Formats: sequence, C-alpha cells, structure tokens
Amino acid sequence: MNGWSKRKRLEAAIAGEAVDRLPVALWRHFPGDDQDAAALAAAHIQWQRDYDWDLVKVSPASSYCLVDWGVKDLWEGSLEGTRTYIERAISEPDDWGHLPVLDPRRGMLATQIEALQLLGQAFGDDIPFIATIFSPLAQAKNLAGEEIMLSHMRRQPQAFRHGLEIITRSTVDFIEAAKETDMSGIYYAIQHASYPLLSPAEYEQFGRPYDEEILAAASDLWLNMLHIHGQQIFFDRLADYPVEIVNWHDRESGLNLEEGLQQIAGAVSGGVSRWSLYQEAPDAALEEARDAARQTSGRRFVLGVGCVAMTNTPLRNLRAMREFVEAAV
Repeated sequence: MNGWSKRKRLEAAIAGEAVDRLPVALWRHFPGDDQDAAALAAAHIQWQRDYDWDLVKVSPASSYCLVDWGVKDLWEGSLEGTRTYIERAISEPDDWGHLPVLDPRRGMLATQIEALQLLGQAFGDDIPFIATIFSPLAQAKNLAGEEIMLSHMRRQPQAFRHGLEIITRSTVDFIEAAKETDMSGIYYAIQHASYPLLSPAEYEQFGRPYDEEILAAASDLWLNMLHIHGQQIFFDRLADYPVEIVNWHDRESGLNLEEGLQQIAGAVSGGVSRWSLYQEAPDAALEEARDAARQTSGRRFVLGVGCVAMTNTPLRNLRAMREFVEAAV
C-alpha cells in the first residue's frame, strides 16, 4: 500500500475502503494576505509545504464575494483571522433588487480566481485544493448584517428572494470561472442551518433551493465538502446534500462523527476541536484524534477540525495532527 497519491487516499476514504493511512487536513485564515492574490496563494503553498496535508482548503476572507457589491471590512486582530464589517451594502428591502450580477473576471472575485490559478500551477495533479464558497444566506447576512437580513427575510420575503437569486447567480458564475483553475471541488460553507437562527421550514424556503443550485454547479468536481457552521444545527435536513465530505463542529454541536456517519453517504471531516488544538500542548487534541479514529473505525474519515484553526495555534500541535496519522498506520 505504499506510494498512494492524495487523491487515491481521499477517494478510498470517501468510499469507505481501506486506506494506507488516515487522510488529514487542517486549515486557517491568512489575514492581510487574503487581500492579494499572490500573497494568498503563497500563504497556502507554504502551509502545504510545512504540513503536507491531504487536501488544501483555500481560505479567503468571507468578504471576497461581497466587496464588489460595496461592502467594506478590515482585519482588527481577530485570532481566527476573520474581518470586521464596517460598511454594509443592504439597509432597505428594496436594496436587494438593486444588486447586479457580479462578473467573476473583475474586482475581488478576479483576485480570488487569480489566487486559485496560482495554486493550480503550484500544486498540479499532486495536491487537491478546494475553493471556499459561502452559501447565499451567509453572503446575505454579511451584506446586510444578521438582524436586518432576518427582518427582511420575514417581513419582505419577495424582495429578499430576489436578492438570493442574484447572489446565487453570481456564485454559480464564479464557480464556473474557478473550474478553469483545476480546483478539485468546493468547500460549501452554510451558517444558517441552525435552530437559534432559522426554523427548518424557513431553511427549506430560503436556504435549500439556492444550495441545490450551487451544488449542482459543482457536481462535476470530485471533492466537494459541506461545512455546517454552528452548534445547534439541523444536520438531518442537509444530510442528503450531494457532497463527498461533511464537516461540522462535531466536538461542540452535540452530534459526534459516528452519529453523523450514520446519516450521510460520504465521509466526515473533523474529530478535533479548534479549542483543544489551541492549547499549550497537543495532548487534548491527540486524545480527541484517537477518539475520532475509534468512532469511525478509520473509515470514511478525514482527520481535521470542526472549523478553522486559530492563526496562532502552537505549531507543534499542528505537527502533532500530521504525525498522528503516520503513527496510526
């Protein structure tokens, strides 16, 4: 079983077949570097050189898909690497209908395409990489702010749906352009399949139809990952989404990997809490990794975190995750 490629290892894991070792992948934000194509690509290339992950999840700023609509944001030192929104594009319900469909060859979208192109040139066929795509609801939240978005959704649903349609069209166009970079798939980030934010019925109306359009656009790619953000998620409502891997906060949401595997057809990614990883020593994270391997019996499993690793996570803890899968053979 020597000489396995990363793609072969991932495809075997997704299919539930025996692997030469557990696949592993962690990701983080690169604040500041995420504003420039060459810098963003260089950060990910170095990240991969340092740890040799089985896949690279490309982590742009959450605003990359929004600034061309007029959103303004900045990094204020968040340890997650996330940015603060200082100017929104939506304030009134009628504003949703005034959003233009974005051209992926212009502005910040073009910057992101350029970064993906540079990664494709650097990684070739050897290293799978996936582009982060935020769901239309997640984009709408950052365009308007959570409170205003939910108010418009419930009080002016027709205007809000018009906005979701424009966002979805722009996102599909971006995916089609990004396919030319030889990316392996998308990391589809959903933030509102969560009881504190929406009811399942609301998500069926304002989330799922647009998710389906976007996942259909990515269906010809071989490595699509769904990320379900939050702690009180309705995992069961998304378990049938056509993706190869599902990632969620398995250590914080009350739904563990073993329970998740029973509901989906592909593989799960996670097992380690970013907070366990964010400790002085790797002991807690390693114990979680061992428990995750037991939960999954080492099948249909990619070792990782339920969300991003903090930007100042101790490097020995990151190395410990990579070394764990070698020692577990």
